Amino acid sequence: MFEFLKKLVSKKKTTKKVVGSAGTLKKSKVSIAKPKSKVSIAKPKSKVSIAKPKSKVSIAKPKSKVSIAKPKKEKKGFFSFTEKIKTGLTKTRENLSTQLTDLFQNSKIDEAFFEELETILLTADVGTKATEILIQQVRLKIKEDNVQDESKLKVILKDCLTEILTPIESPLKINNGSPFVIMVVGVNGTGKTTTIGKLTKFLQGKGKTVLIAAGDTFRAAATEQLSVWAQRNNVTVISHATADPSSVIFDAVNAAKAKNIDVVIADTAGRLPTQKNLIDEIIKIKRVITKCHAEAPQEILLVLDANTGQNAITQLKTFNEALSITGLIMTKLDGTAKGGVLAAIAKESPTPVRFIGVGEGIDDLKEFKAKEYAEEMIE
Repeated sequence: MFEFLKKLVSKKKTTKKVVGSAGTLKKSKVSIAKPKSKVSIAKPKSKVSIAKPKSKVSIAKPKSKVSIAKPKKEKKGFFSFTEKIKTGLTKTRENLSTQLTDLFQNSKIDEAFFEELETILLTADVGTKATEILIQQVRLKIKEDNVQDESKLKVILKDCLTEILTPIESPLKINNGSPFVIMVVGVNGTGKTTTIGKLTKFLQGKGKTVLIAAGDTFRAAATEQLSVWAQRNNVTVISHATADPSSVIFDAVNAAKAKNIDVVIADTAGRLPTQKNLIDEIIKIKRVITKCHAEAPQEILLVLDANTGQNAITQLKTFNEALSITGLIMTKLDGTAKGGVLAAIAKESPTPVRFIGVGEGIDDLKEFKAKEYAEEMIE
């Protein structure tokens, strides 16, 4: 019995050890605590995290770089600049206004004031006669109204200038004597050919049909230039490579009659007033036109370059003696500070001013308006 109990106790102890060791084995074998930490994807997740890449490829800064705010400002500035050019008298206005402002602000109105004002007007090519009249009228207005204010003095000048220019304001009128022949004359370099292209566009805008006669046979490039302008305006050019200028224009007038064209614009070779043989030739052209069409030429336009200043008056007098000029076109006003020359013409050789050229564009030939011109000259 004793032996039986002893064996039983011994067996229980063995069983406890086995169970204990088995429990330990089970715990160690099935435990995944450490393996879990080893294969944990916590760190890999942080490594492959796209948080930083997202911040790197952010488009916030690129958006601010491609902002169009600045380009908009530049466009406004450019538009403002082109508007000033279209006025055509920017340089004249800036030159006059700067000097007049300095004079009115820094000088008391006395004899020295009027002497300085006279100098300023003469440098703008207003001319001796027109300047004298302006000075007299300004003196009178200042005395009558006791004017001392700068802005009022400028208004007086504008009003006086408008009075001088108004008599030569006279737009071109096309009558019903078809075809209406316009003969265009002037010295070399005044812009006759370009002006013809612009004039064609202007007349088309008035509903007129136009034909161009390439009468400048002395300059090879003249016909080519006219052809370019004709293509732009979709009109016909009559030209002959080696023909006499008179015969070219004669053919053009007859073609216009046959096709019932409203207006014929006849280009002529540029010539200096001192070249008598060329002046005689242009007289011949006028005579031939009249033989072809009794009423023609109804208009003889002299093209003058504003850059020539007072010399424009000499040209006008010479051409007027030979051809009896009926109207003027003053070109290149946008490139000179001598816009006052029209005031000189108004007093020294008054002739109707039909158009002024204020730029290089096809629409930059404007009808002359005295008040607008005066307003643009003095700011």
